[in-house]
Amino acid sequence: MAENIRSLYLDNSFSISVIIPTYNRRRTLSRAIESVLNQTIKVTEILIVDDGSTDRTGDWVQSRYPQIKYINQSNNGVSSARNTGIRSARSNWIAFLDSDDEWINNKLEEQVNALNKDKELKFCHTDEIWIRNGKKLNQKKDHQKFGGYIFNQCLDKCRISPSTVLCQKSLLTEMNGFDEMLTVCEDYDLWLRITSKCPILYLNEPLIKKYGGHKDQLSSVDKGIEKYHIQVLEKLIEFDFTLDQHQSILNMLIKKIKIYASGAEKRGRLDTYEQYMKRIDELSLMV
Repeated sequence: MAENIRSLYLDNSFSISVIIPTYNRRRTLSRAIESVLNQTIKVTEILIVDDGSTDRTGDWVQSRYPQIKYINQSNNGVSSARNTGIRSARSNWIAFLDSDDEWINNKLEEQVNALNKDKELKFCHTDEIWIRNGKKLNQKKDHQKFGGYIFNQCLDKCRISPSTVLCQKSLLTEMNGFDEMLTVCEDYDLWLRITSKCPILYLNEPLIKKYGGHKDQLSSVDKGIEKYHIQVLEKLIEFDFTLDQHQSILNMLIKKIKIYASGAEKRGRLDTYEQYMKRIDELSLMV
C-alpha cells in the first residue's frame, strides 16, 4: 500500500464509512462484507443498515461481525436505508455497497489515490464487472461510463452504479441524499442532481463485481424502465438547474415519453397513449 495512503488514514483526513443496505440477504451479505474487510486500505467503519429483514440478519451480523455497526429499521426501502447510513456515518467520505455486490480488493485504494491528486473532486465512480446467473456479461456500448461534467451523458440512463461510488458526505448531505419517495431509479435521480453541480472522477477500471439474475436484486425493474425515468425527469424539471440543463431535461423527457407512448400504442393501451401525447404537447410549449 502506498505510503501517502497510510498517512491519510493516520491523520483521519480521508476517513471512509461503508454503507451496506440489506433486506433478507444473509446468503450474499457475507460476500459483500468480506470484500470490504479484504480491501488493501482500512475503512473507518462499516454500517449495515437492515431495512426490516425477517431472516434474522441482525443476529447473524452481530454474532459473526461484532466490529460492524448494525442498524435496524422498519422496511422503508433502499433510499431510506442508504440515507440512514449517511446520517449515521462518522467519516467524511461515504462508499456504498449493495449487499449482493462485491468489491475488488484494491477498489478503495485506487479511488483514494486518484482523488488525492485533485482535492477539488468530491465524487468518484468506476467501471464494473457484470455477472448474471454465474456468467460474466459483456457490457454494451450504450452503457459506457464517463468522467468530468457528465450531466448530459447521464440523462438517458443511470450510468453510475451505487456500489462503485466513493463520495464526500458533505455533498450527499447538501443534495439531501436519496429521494425516499422513489422506489425505482432513486440512484438515477441523485446522480443527475449531483452531476448537474459537480465534475465527476471516473476510473476506467472494473473494481466491483455486480451480480444479477436473482429476483430480489435492488436494481431489478420491469421492462418499462422508461416509465421510471419519466417519473424522475418530471420531478427534476421543477428543480433549480441552469437554462441549458433545464432544456436538456425537457428534451430527454419528451424523447422518453415518445418511446413510452409508442409502446403503449403498440399494446393497444390507447388511453395511456393519448395521455402521454397530450403531455408531449404541454412540454413542447416549454422548450
